[in-house]
Amino acid sequence: MTETAERELPILIVGDVHGDLERLFQALKPYPAAEWQTIFLGDLVDYGPFGVGALRYARDRANSIVLLGNHEVAMLEALRDPTRIGFWMGIGGQRHDLDELAKDATLEQWMRQRPALLRLPDRTLVQHCGSDSYAALVEQRDADPVAAINVRVRELLANGGEAKLWELLSGKNIFTTQPERLDRWLELTGSRRVVFGHNPHRASKPEIYHGGRAINFDGGFSRFHRKFQRHAPLGATVAPLTPISD
Repeated sequence: MTETAERELPILIVGDVHGDLERLFQALKPYPAAEWQTIFLGDLVDYGPFGVGALRYARDRANSIVLLGNHEVAMLEALRDPTRIGFWMGIGGQRHDLDELAKDATLEQWMRQRPALLRLPDRTLVQHCGSDSYAALVEQRDADPVAAINVRVRELLANGGEAKLWELLSGKNIFTTQPERLDRWLELTGSRRVVFGHNPHRASKPEIYHGGRAINFDGGFSRFHRKFQRHAPLGATVAPLTPISD
């Protein structure tokens, strides 16, 4: 997996699933895997009862890319360090999911290799949270900040750095209210727009900000979300990515 995706197929974005596998199946019915490049924005686990099932489904779906979310990071930390299980369950973790992951070393290793950022050929940047917090991993010498961030994320996951990653991937959505920081982030990463999830919006379709330079695909999808329970429209979280108009 690299930080650059080939755009031979139209792009389908899937925001935060949070263990609601039944709704995920329903949402993806109109989008056959063979006809779409599907990008999952992370947070497939927690709240709902089928987090590991959602991970496996996303991993195995043809033409799919799965990004790392803060809830995957917390789950991996709980697996590595049992003293963190209480914290993880406090944010919606399901103990049966952790037990299932503990028996599946292949899935765990796959999770630890997930990228945090993805840059598409049209210079759309895809990430989990709508924040520039990832910039904390950039060094002045980095020729390509996107690639460098992904390398350092994998290093942190390999060396007990989940707590730091949790903070970086849990950033509040500042792109909606601080366009100057959005512009600096786009300039730093060489991007034209950014796509993200993490903080639910309340629109009926992905919410667009600042002339299309930022798009939120977390529509409060999971029926099990502790803070945002509603029967949200499927299309608020799972929808095609509109091509950039020059």
